[in-house]
Amino acid sequence: MRPPHARHEENDMRIYNTLSRQIEEFVPREEGKVKMYTCGPTVYNFAHIGNLRTYMMEDVLEKYLRYVGYDVTRVMNITDIGHLSSDADSGEDKMLLGAKREHKTVLELAKFYTDAFFKDCEELHIKKPDVVQPATGCIDEFIKVISSLIEKGYAYLAGGNVYFDTSKLKEYHVFFNFKEDDLEVGVREGVDEDGNKRNKNDFVLWFTKSKFEDQALKWESPWGVGYPGWHIECSCIAMKYLGEYVDIHCGGIDNVFPHHTNEIAQSEAYLGHKWCNYWFHVLHLNTQGGKMSKSSGGFLTLSKMKEDGFTPMEYRFFCLLSHYRKSLIYSEDNLANAANAYKKLKAKVQALPEGAVDEAGFARYKKQFTDALDNDLNTSLAITALYDVLKAKDIGGGTARALVADFEKVLSLGLFEKEEQKESSGGIAAEEIEQLIAERAAAKKAKNYAEADRIRAYLAEKGVTLTDTPNGTTYKIG
Repeated sequence: MRPPHARHEENDMRIYNTLSRQIEEFVPREEGKVKMYTCGPTVYNFAHIGNLRTYMMEDVLEKYLRYVGYDVTRVMNITDIGHLSSDADSGEDKMLLGAKREHKTVLELAKFYTDAFFKDCEELHIKKPDVVQPATGCIDEFIKVISSLIEKGYAYLAGGNVYFDTSKLKEYHVFFNFKEDDLEVGVREGVDEDGNKRNKNDFVLWFTKSKFEDQALKWESPWGVGYPGWHIECSCIAMKYLGEYVDIHCGGIDNVFPHHTNEIAQSEAYLGHKWCNYWFHVLHLNTQGGKMSKSSGGFLTLSKMKEDGFTPMEYRFFCLLSHYRKSLIYSEDNLANAANAYKKLKAKVQALPEGAVDEAGFARYKKQFTDALDNDLNTSLAITALYDVLKAKDIGGGTARALVADFEKVLSLGLFEKEEQKESSGGIAAEEIEQLIAERAAAKKAKNYAEADRIRAYLAEKGVTLTDTPNGTTYKIG
């Protein structure tokens, strides 16, 4: 099936499907329409820049689907209840811990960090999904689905809680070929043995008994007063807004197991058919010390990154230079190099003149761009296509400007946005800083190191710190 206004004659978009572990042609169930679900944040703290990389790549995916003519409906949950720190059914309740840490109620905490998350998204040009649904607003839907799973024999009560019975499935580990004997308790950090489970893979659908007797949010249910497990929320929210079928489900790679595995188990047991055809997962942003995570306490927020002198658009550019299925190594030097390249790119784009558009040239370079993104959303090659437009000798400035504007519908790098002129504490404007950096580079090239050092010292007095990198000099104010 092809969308009625698709621009390709054949092949169209190909994307890696975690479920089949191969790149497949993307074909939605309904011609011209895409139902897309993305796992939202657990709002107990600020999102770190690794989380935001995932949402950024999902944003590129959604915008590209729209760009090629699909009518996309995207739904996202907000986890404001029931997410324990192990991602399984043990550990501490993340929302409860956050509320105690900040002396807020759970709902106050959820609102504060939900607002902070969407502020970060706005600064990163991440489009807000069509539907954003907090888990606490769908308790009736959770109870309905859990009740049906019990009636169908896929769930059972034990120790006051309701569990999903994974032994009733033909296949539980749909993403990877795990061996049962390898899945001992404790494989994932922080997982404790639950004596109520019939099978080690079973998971909680509803808690009435847990170690959180002071759980802030509880609801009446057929099984007693309690609260839902984490995994049930995404299945029910997706079904509420997208119906019985989802075309593509997105998340970070750490969601594959157990969260997305459990989503498939409960959704397909409830519906009686395959639920979602394509699964899109973004790999981690790593520091040199390993994966960035909120639970470890060592994480970098967008606000802190801005304090360090980088802009949200420089970070978006940094992320788009890498493929979403590759782990991205974050360091200040790596980001500084990308920031310097972004500044130069933006200056070149803004220098492009208005003018007539050569339709044949436009189509030729647009095809290079769409070929890149059709190839498993290869944003790195899409950025190469952008640079090729700027270097092209066979098209005029008007055509180049029109192409960049067209690419920006997907890339959203803010290349045409005017920068606010920031001044350092010493009152020096960005324009002057750039001029002095250029003069210092010329002095170094002429081996006039005394003049180069004088410029560095002068800028330091004005509150401007220079960093020399293989790709040029970057600066930080403050």
